[in-house]
Amino acid sequence: MTLRRATRSDVPALAGLFGADPVSAARGDSGEGDLTDYEQAFAAVDADPRHLLVVACEGDDGPVVGTLQLSFLPGLARRGAWRGQIEAVQVAASRRGRGVGGWMIGWAVAECRRRGCGLVQLTSAVERVDAHRFYERLGFTATHVGFKLTF
Repeated sequence: MTLRRATRSDVPALAGLFGADPVSAARGDSGEGDLTDYEQAFAAVDADPRHLLVVACEGDDGPVVGTLQLSFLPGLARRGAWRGQIEAVQVAASRRGRGVGGWMIGWAVAECRRRGCGLVQLTSAVERVDAHRFYERLGFTATHVGFKLTF
């Protein structure tokens, strides 16, 4: 397995990962058709040095089998500690249970430490019970209740 920075050519594979996930699909990620929205979002993330979108691949040139976005957020709370925010974690269904997700999260945590973050945080949809157990096994604790306002 290889973990690397995502490129624009990965956008179709990333859209496919989101579209194959029932929770993401229910929110409008079809993974098919016009990819303009994904391409524009990719360009914005890729252009911002405080955001990093990575893909897990089988080997150097193999297919994309996982992804996550890592964002570095400054803040005044916790005496000005930086936070690492993990978002949009996806692993292809055919690769789940093989350590890909744990390996990606381990890398993300190490990258946050390397960049001087004081903590790493993530959110997970309430219906993702298996994901909650996964994150708890990796040492994360459910410390907050989150709220969203969707437009």
